[in-house]
Amino acid sequence: MAPALSPAALSPDAPRPLRRAWCLLVTTAGLMVAAAAPKPADVLIRGGTIHDGSTGKAFVGDVAISGDRIVYVGKRAPMPALRTIDARGLLVTPGFIDPHTHADGFLRAPDAATRTNAAWLNQGVTTVMIGVDGGGTPDVGDDARALTTAGVGTNIVPFVGFGAVRQRVLGQAARAPDAAELARMQTLVAKGMCEGATGLSTGLFYAPQSFAKTGEVISVAREAAKRGGIYDTHQRDESSYSIGLLESIREVLTIGRDAGMPVHFAHIKALGVDVHGQAQAVITLIDAARAAGQEVTADQYPWLASGSSLDAALLPRWAVDGGDSALLKRLDDPATLARIRDEMAENMRRRGGAASLLLIAQGFEWTGKTLADMARLWAIDPRDAALRIIRDSITGREAGRQGRGTSVASFNMAQADVDLFMRQPWVVTSSDGSDGHPRMFATFPEKYVRYVKDRPVISLGDFIHGSTGRSADIYRLDRRGYLRPGYFADVAVIDPARFAPRADYVHPRELSVGVAQLYVNGTLALADGKATGALPGRVLLRPTPAHCS
Repeated sequence: MAPALSPAALSPDAPRPLRRAWCLLVTTAGLMVAAAAPKPADVLIRGGTIHDGSTGKAFVGDVAISGDRIVYVGKRAPMPALRTIDARGLLVTPGFIDPHTHADGFLRAPDAATRTNAAWLNQGVTTVMIGVDGGGTPDVGDDARALTTAGVGTNIVPFVGFGAVRQRVLGQAARAPDAAELARMQTLVAKGMCEGATGLSTGLFYAPQSFAKTGEVISVAREAAKRGGIYDTHQRDESSYSIGLLESIREVLTIGRDAGMPVHFAHIKALGVDVHGQAQAVITLIDAARAAGQEVTADQYPWLASGSSLDAALLPRWAVDGGDSALLKRLDDPATLARIRDEMAENMRRRGGAASLLLIAQGFEWTGKTLADMARLWAIDPRDAALRIIRDSITGREAGRQGRGTSVASFNMAQADVDLFMRQPWVVTSSDGSDGHPRMFATFPEKYVRYVKDRPVISLGDFIHGSTGRSADIYRLDRRGYLRPGYFADVAVIDPARFAPRADYVHPRELSVGVAQLYVNGTLALADGKATGALPGRVLLRPTPAHCS
């Protein structure tokens, strides 16, 4: 009978075969133990209430991250971690996705601290769309390389913009393109799509885009459609400025149907006293299109005041044909000025009057005052007060000093309409974040506090799904918007008791609170409410589509 293997087998007096057998046994056992032990994750978020971005129920469990990916989501992670976060009592969600932003001032800043994009990080946002309202450059590839080289704090999804394309070909002209000019516009859109844009954005409310007829937009949009793009639009009329809200809805649906592409309404609303109460009619039109097989979605911000500029809100479109210099000439002509003032009176009425227009551009004598306040202070008609501010902005830009003082928050939406839009299963959260309006710093916590906690218009699960997975699905973002193994590790850990806005209309640049930890592509971008200084964001370009040489 062979002797039992024991540590004594390692004695120098033991037979060599016995010593070899013992070493083999120990080595094999060690390898088996090593193989059974899982590789440690980089980060383990333990014991949080997990909302995975879907419509499924929340559960208490763990999320593990290694590198830039999620490696585990479930009740109890089977692996150790180099770092463990105790998330008991906290929400663990995908990073929020903001499909409509004007974050360029942060993302393109010369200093790295600003490019962290803390205004969005502190809301739990990890991905932002840019180039919206028709403003996106067709030079998508060059722009992406510049942003990547500089480094940014959040992921970026670019659009190619109809406005940028039209201006490059036609300038500020209020006319239709000829055949050659239309072909150039189509080529520029195709270029932007082939370089990775997610779709074509338009801002048909704004000049010079407002000069384009529906057929022109369709012809250009087809170039994005054949390359798999989405049509994302600030529609021509959210009120009663031109064709009216409902006819504008029909125009968007026609563009999408005739171009052959999904359509997405940016910051959907019923703006102004003439259209309050029309939300249900809008919903009926969109639901009918969806029932007929058309892909139609929208985003919305949870504020009763929109953000715009005095010139866009009050000036007739024909007055700005040709740009600033042409406008100033018209204002210097008494007869033309009288016509402009007449039309401004009607535009001001549909916005709710001068008292409803809060001037929010920062650093001016009128900052934080209404247009009615400034009219009283200057002892002039509110229309003339608006024109004085517009003139100052134009001359400021021309002189190289501070311009763009025309930003305004316009209190022109009805609460019932906002609530009704928010409940639709095809609506997601967006900020339309622009400087001077608190929505830039506070949209997502504002929606959580006002519409989930204070007034339960929607559930917590709906809020998270409509800020994460649903947005990722609309824009077809690759492995984003959900907490799933193999997905990119954009993960938020949020204190539900503290998550709240701090910005308001008087103090619009206050950072939101309550995000305990925020990971962007697996890198800690926000810790205890403060940006870490990391710049882990990526430009999320789509793979080269068909019809690209």
